[in-house]
Amino acid sequence: MRRSALAAALALTFTLLAGCGGGGQSAGSADPAEPVVVRYGISNAWDQLMPYNSVSGSNYARIVYDKIYDRLAYVHADGTLSPRAAESWESADGGYAVLFHLDPEAAFHDGAPVTAEHWVETIRLMTDPACPMLGRATFSVLTGTDENGAALPGEEPGAEAVDAHTLKLTFKDPTAPEDFLLDKNRELYVLPTHLLEGVDPAEVLDLDLWDAPVGSGPCVFVEQLPGSRLTLAANEDYQLGAPGFDQLTITVMDKTNLLPAMISGDLDYYAFGGSVSAEDRAAAEQNGLEVEEGTVPNTFFELMLNGERIPDARIRRAIELALDKELLCQQATGGQGSVTYSSISPASPYAGWAAEGEGRDLEEATALLEEAGYDGRTYVLACTSNRSGLAALIQQNLAEAGISLSIQTVDSATMFSGMADGVYDMGIASHTPGALPLWFVESRFAENNNIFHVQDLEPYAALIDAIQSASSQEEKGPLVGELEALLAQERPFIPLWFGRGLHVQSPTVENIDYASSSFSNENVWEWVKH
Repeated sequence: MRRSALAAALALTFTLLAGCGGGGQSAGSADPAEPVVVRYGISNAWDQLMPYNSVSGSNYARIVYDKIYDRLAYVHADGTLSPRAAESWESADGGYAVLFHLDPEAAFHDGAPVTAEHWVETIRLMTDPACPMLGRATFSVLTGTDENGAALPGEEPGAEAVDAHTLKLTFKDPTAPEDFLLDKNRELYVLPTHLLEGVDPAEVLDLDLWDAPVGSGPCVFVEQLPGSRLTLAANEDYQLGAPGFDQLTITVMDKTNLLPAMISGDLDYYAFGGSVSAEDRAAAEQNGLEVEEGTVPNTFFELMLNGERIPDARIRRAIELALDKELLCQQATGGQGSVTYSSISPASPYAGWAAEGEGRDLEEATALLEEAGYDGRTYVLACTSNRSGLAALIQQNLAEAGISLSIQTVDSATMFSGMADGVYDMGIASHTPGALPLWFVESRFAENNNIFHVQDLEPYAALIDAIQSASSQEEKGPLVGELEALLAQERPFIPLWFGRGLHVQSPTVENIDYASSSFSNENVWEWVKH
C-alpha cells in the first residue's frame, strides 16, 4: 500500500511540475549559459509579500520573507545566533536597551545602502496607528507603544538611529539581547523606507511595491504567480556572500508530493528542512536519498490536564508517575525522541535549569492516589484520530496504577476548545518548541488563557513576570529554576518528550542548514548547487 501511494504521488508530481513549466536546469547540466536554478518546494503558499501584513502569520510566509528581506540575526537550531543585518549587539541602559551594530555593507536590491534610519523609519511606520498593519504587535515590547504595538499619542516608539549603522531599541522591561532575538527575530524586517517618502501611512498597503518588493535579503524578487510560484534571483551583493546559484524557484504543491518530487529529481529541496516522517524514511532511502537524523528537537509533546476536574496535585503527579514515557516516546517517534520532565528544550540556553524526573514508579503513583483519596472515577482523555494508538497506551499505563480512563477522539480544534471550556480531563497535544524558557508556559498561565484551569495563577504569574523582568540570562536562570520546581510540584500539565526531525538531504545542493529552518530562517547565502 505504501509503495503504491508513493508511486501515485510521483505521477501526480510530474504532472504538477510540468504544468507550471518545470524548474530550471537539472543537476550537472552541460550548458554553461543556462541559469543554475534551485527548485524549492513548499506545501502552503505565502499570502502576500508585505512582511508585516501577513493574514496567516504562518511560518510558510516567514520562510519566504526570510529570503527577500533582511533580519537582524540568523538563529541556529540550538538557539545560538549569528550576524545578518547586524554584525553584533550589546545590552545598554541597564538592560532596558539593546544596541545593534549594523553591517555597513548591507544594501537594498536597488543599490541604496541600509542604514539605522531605515530600521527606525520601518518601526515608526509599522507602529503608526494610521498604518493598517496586522503585524504591529511585534513592537509592543518597545517603549512608546501600547499593548498592541501602536505608538502612543505624542510619543515615539523606542527606536533610535545612534549613527548611520547603530540601531538602539529601548524596551519597557529589561531585555537580554539574545532573548529578544530568539523571540522576535523572525518578525523583524527592514523595509526600503527611502521608497516610501511622502506616502500616507494609511495608504501604504495600496502600493504596487508589495507586488514586486525591494528588500535587502539574500534573494531578489523576479516574478510570482500568487499562491503558486515565486521566482527569486541570487543577490550578488548580499553582505554575507552571494548564494551559489542564479535563481531560486519556489513552487507550491501538496505536502504528499514533496518527497516524491525529491525522489524524481524535480525538486532540489523543500521546506521545512526537508523533513520526512519515520515511515517515509525507508521510501526515501530505497530511492537513493540520504536521510539525516536531526540533533535538535522540533516537536514537544504534552499531556494537558484539567486542574478543575483533577484538583489534587498528588493525583496529577501520580498520573505522570504511572506513565511509561520511554515506551510512549519510542512508539510515537520511532526512536527520534527523548523523554522530558520540562517544557524547556534540551537545545535551549536554559536547559540546565529544566526540571528533572525519576521515571515510571507505579508503587509511588499508587501511594499518592491512596493518600489523595482517589475515588476511582473515570477521566476523559481527548485526542486526534492519528494519536488514538498513543492514547490507548496511556490508558493501559494508567490502568496499571488503578486510574480509569476513557478516550474520546475529536479533531484538534474541538480538543483545544474542549480543554479551554473544561469539557475534558486530559488531552494529548504537540507544539513546535522555542529556545526561550517561557515559550510554552507564558501564554498558558494567564487569566484569558488558563487552559489548564489552574485554581491559583498568582505563583506562576509572579515567577513569569520576574523572569521577563530579568535583564540577562544569568539573572533569569535561577528564576527559571524556581518556576520549574513549582511546575514539577503542582504538575498542571505533564511534559512527555521532545521529538527530533528526519531531514532528507538534497542530492544537488550543498551547505543547507536543515534544522535551523524551524526558526523560519535558511542560510541560502551559503547554499551551492552543483
